[in-house]
Amino acid sequence: MIYDIQTLKNKYKDYANINQKIALDCKNGKLTRIKRGLYTDDIKKDALIISNVCYGPSYLSFEYALSYYGLIPEYVSAYTSATYSKKNTKIYQTEKACFIYRSIPKNIFAQGVVFLKNENDIRYKIASKEKALCDLLYSMYPVRSIKDLKVMLFDDLRIDEEEFKKLDFSFIKTIANDYHSNTLYILVKYIDEEMNKNAAN
Repeated sequence: MIYDIQTLKNKYKDYANINQKIALDCKNGKLTRIKRGLYTDDIKKDALIISNVCYGPSYLSFEYALSYYGLIPEYVSAYTSATYSKKNTKIYQTEKACFIYRSIPKNIFAQGVVFLKNENDIRYKIASKEKALCDLLYSMYPVRSIKDLKVMLFDDLRIDEEEFKKLDFSFIKTIANDYHSNTLYILVKYIDEEMNKNAAN
């Protein structure tokens, strides 16, 4: 369960020193402090929800989402999320989890975000496959050609080419230009190239 400080004060209202009780529970592992005023008693179960509420507005995206969907082969231990209007990457590190937040353009923030449920049937926000890919490419080093983009996609990120071809290219083309990123412009060119190949076949 996730607790804010007021919830914990209510929970421990019968203790003479509430702050000391909270500190003791954190020390013995009964509570995990995520940041000031935010705690959990089961970070493994609560991590997906914490990722949405710890720093926001935000939704899970980037490497975590691509790993979740099986688009990249590596297991991603950090919970990577997209936010907006933040100058720097924000990181919350605990002994058992790491929550990372990177900014994307505000005007594209709400598009391509879906709701899933955790094991406790609580909803959380995560990017679709297509949105997570666009978010990640926006956050990486810029590329100047389709050749460089393919190296990034299939060598650096190790995305399976057949899985890439299953993505909703129409949706990607709808949102890509709004990132105002040269890498995303080139992604659209590559998609057009692939679509023309398929049409020719």
